[in-house]
Amino acid sequence: MNKDAILRVENLSVEFGKGKNKFKAVDNVSFDIYKGEIFGLVGESGSGKTTIGRAIIRLNENSGGNIIFEGEDIAGKLKREKEQKVKKDIQMIFQDPIASLNERAKVDYIISEGVLNLNKNIGKEEIKKKVDRALLDVGLLPEFSSRFPHEFSGGQRQRVGIARALIMEPKFIIADEPISALDVSIRAQVLNLLLKLQKNNNLTYLFIAHDLSVVKFITDRVGVIYKGKIVEMAPTEELFKNAIHPYTKSLLSAIPLPDPLREKRKRLKIYDPKIHNYVKQPPKWVEIEKEHFILANEIEINKYKKRLK
Repeated sequence: MNKDAILRVENLSVEFGKGKNKFKAVDNVSFDIYKGEIFGLVGESGSGKTTIGRAIIRLNENSGGNIIFEGEDIAGKLKREKEQKVKKDIQMIFQDPIASLNERAKVDYIISEGVLNLNKNIGKEEIKKKVDRALLDVGLLPEFSSRFPHEFSGGQRQRVGIARALIMEPKFIIADEPISALDVSIRAQVLNLLLKLQKNNNLTYLFIAHDLSVVKFITDRVGVIYKGKIVEMAPTEELFKNAIHPYTKSLLSAIPLPDPLREKRKRLKIYDPKIHNYVKQPPKWVEIEKEHFILANEIEINKYKKRLK
């Protein structure tokens, strides 16, 4: 895996509301995503993972920090030319394939809309070739371009959403829980498609999910987020084998087991944030082992290191 960072998130904060109603959805988050990897961001609903993805693609305005893409800060106001390049290079696959597609538009327009917005002079024949190619790349027939979204199954609609991102020839794709709204039988197909496209198109993914079993299958590294803060980050295999933070352990304990007897006997680990005493000694982000980072204070760090020996 290439160790050059295509994306660098530095001390990112995102707030919603004003005054007494102000809410910090993302709190001082930092991580790198390397070229060609699939970086997973996992946490429960409301943890801030989707907000981070939407901030990277500039749908949510950040209240602090930097988002560095290919060496340039893309947070805040950009010149028109730079903004168009960012729109082309960074694409997003949304969670709900029904809500994210315009039900009144045909598939050919849905897929080509981004290209048409960035290139007003593109010819009809060229755009048709691009749409047909994108449909074939995601396993759909070019004839489907004249249909409306409601004529497709959930899995096919998500493939249309992937084709819409793919036609822009992006370098970086944010996949926001791309299979959570799909039937179980379709999920593996979409995951395998994403892996195939990554290999064929030299793509880098930010894969957002709450299902750790999916994250284990598809990602190279994982960041675990809780209430707007990343609490642990490590290579996927290392995280599943040697989780340190109590919240990560709690998430891992909730993964269903294929053996009914073991599933019945297993004990869920309930995470209680009150176990941390951060009033006198606030936590810091430390590399406790090679490429294994954790949010903890000095007392916790010493305790975790003893366990690792």
